[in-house]
Amino acid sequence: MMYRIAKEFHFSASHQLLHLAEDHPCARLHGHNYVVEVELASKELNSDGFVRDYRELGALKDYIDGELDHRHLNDVLGDDFVTAELIAKHFYDWCKARWPETVAVRVSETPKTWSEYRP
Repeated sequence: MMYRIAKEFHFSASHQLLHLAEDHPCARLHGHNYVVEVELASKELNSDGFVRDYRELGALKDYIDGELDHRHLNDVLGDDFVTAELIAKHFYDWCKARWPETVAVRVSETPKTWSEYRP
């Protein structure tokens, strides 16, 4: 049995998929209102009865607000392949380094699309 928690974060940013053909709409500079969901899981709860205190996850909001919100993700992440898939992996790595219970990160660019990184 596993206990699971998740928390959702929002930010707006631009990106451009420069490796795509010129006539592909995502090759043009454009932006999204991103939704990021981090999921943590554990077989056991800590001494407070949590997988992880939700308040600790506020560090991700601080990172997003300070480094990603209203920025051009190609510049911030230093990559021309700034797809939702790779953004999910970026957030997963960031979260896993801080919270070992991290099991997945989902990133949505639109209300109808999402990508997930789950090793």
